[in-house]
Amino acid sequence: MKILANDGIDPKGKLLLEQAGYTVDTVHIPQEELAEKLQEYSVISVRSATKVRKELIDLCPNLKVISRGGVGMDNIDVEYARSKGITVINTPAASSLSVAELVFAHLLNAVRFLYDSNREMPNEGTKKFGALKKKYAKGIELRGKVLGVVGFGRIGQQTAKVALGLGMEVVYSDLFQGPENLELELAHQTKVKVPVKQISFEELIKQSDFITLHVPFTDKALIGKEEFAKMKDGVGIVNASRGGVVEESALLEALDSGKVAFAGLDVFEGEPVPKEAVLKHPKVSLSPHIGAATMEAQERIGEELAHLIIEALSEH
Repeated sequence: MKILANDGIDPKGKLLLEQAGYTVDTVHIPQEELAEKLQEYSVISVRSATKVRKELIDLCPNLKVISRGGVGMDNIDVEYARSKGITVINTPAASSLSVAELVFAHLLNAVRFLYDSNREMPNEGTKKFGALKKKYAKGIELRGKVLGVVGFGRIGQQTAKVALGLGMEVVYSDLFQGPENLELELAHQTKVKVPVKQISFEELIKQSDFITLHVPFTDKALIGKEEFAKMKDGVGIVNASRGGVVEESALLEALDSGKVAFAGLDVFEGEPVPKEAVLKHPKVSLSPHIGAATMEAQERIGEELAHLIIEALSEH
């Protein structure tokens, strides 16, 4: 059987699949050519770039497994694929820490204005050093502040653990009943349990100093003009989940008015072509959808995918 890793796979994962007797191709096939070229494969492995929709599934009768290296599967028609007897798998746990650390890269970046000073220092640092020093002199600490985590799955919980380690208070909202505490593993394998509080989404957006989103894509934005109006003045928001979860036009208005002090965005409406107004806004910390893009996470994803694919194919 042949496997197409259309959006790549870590070398360790590829080696595991080859050792199990499978041929693995990692040359990317453009979306418009997939219907023709996927005919010779039993498995397609994707990340977020490649879409596996009903039309493609219908044209590829040999397909036995669709695998997603990562968490969200909104680029795959999952239920339809499963109704056709195709196994659909993903790796929800492998990238949790990487995404959580990126959330805090944005938070730490923003509370000390690094997103702006990194733009200004190369241009003005030699001429206006004192003025820039004054401009960025009103940073704040994260310790003691309230972080609201929207969506408390694996990534949300891992983000909460980082926050607790920094001395923040954590509240969270989720559709399901969640834990009352989280176990932190500190230096020398010391483990401690720290309380977290589940509250309604409405209460979370009112109480939080900072808000981080870890929910799947929805047809309607979770946070728009009405939700921004209910937040604390000067709130900070980070979205490393899916573009469209935050309504960007409302976010820009909230940034301009000062209601939102800053935003950290790893995902955008209309990817891979984000709005220029978002990219150039002086109060936005930016990254190009790299939440899971660490060496460690990609290795874990590759290995987990390989084991899941091997297991799935053994059942077909």
